[in-house]
Amino acid sequence: MNELERPSPAPRRRRAPKTPAVAVVAEPGRTNDPEATMADILDVATREFADKGLAGARIDEIAAATRTSKRMIYYYFGSKEGLYVAVLEEAYRRIRHIETDLHLEDLDPETALRRLVAFTCDYQRQNPDFIRLVMNENMHRGEFLEQSKQIQQLNVPAINLLRTVYERGVREGVFRCGLDPIDLHMSISALSVFNVSNRHTFSLIFKHDFDDPATIEHRRDSIVEMIVRFVRA
Repeated sequence: MNELERPSPAPRRRRAPKTPAVAVVAEPGRTNDPEATMADILDVATREFADKGLAGARIDEIAAATRTSKRMIYYYFGSKEGLYVAVLEEAYRRIRHIETDLHLEDLDPETALRRLVAFTCDYQRQNPDFIRLVMNENMHRGEFLEQSKQIQQLNVPAINLLRTVYERGVREGVFRCGLDPIDLHMSISALSVFNVSNRHTFSLIFKHDFDDPATIEHRRDSIVEMIVRFVRA
């Protein structure tokens, strides 16, 4: 294992070093487009970290797949851990950005809640790498999430979005009082994530195809209905 790739002992809190102030030279076969290069690195690194975790991921493989070099990756992200944090930030940024385009404010509260829950189910199902990244980070007890101020800020709008829908429903008498938006968000996430994280074991244990399109649709509709019935006045 390359010394730069070897993670520090678990008890230590690791922080990515500052980016060195050196010029970036485009690798052979690539144009000198830093934003495109970083986006490409993040895309490939997402799959690498999701499949192998932080310890198993290899910077060499990410560099080869993106036609860059380890030197360039370390220039942009500081270290392997710095790249991992950037991958986590981008993963959360994507889902939160899409949530803002749901236009829930244009819908009545129950319809808005149904759309948000259905979106969450569909997004988690279509983005299993996101689930694996979150599972891996939970194995690290949130050590690297804690290092990112961006992730804290990115997730505030998600709670505010749900809170706005819920409080509007309470005012209109369609939702019951006394629910915590964070608790509600956790329940929606738990039901949605389980569909992805446990579908293989459930398929084997119960001899049922949970990847069947009709089954996926039925399960999503069931989750939507469970959440709405729980929140209804």
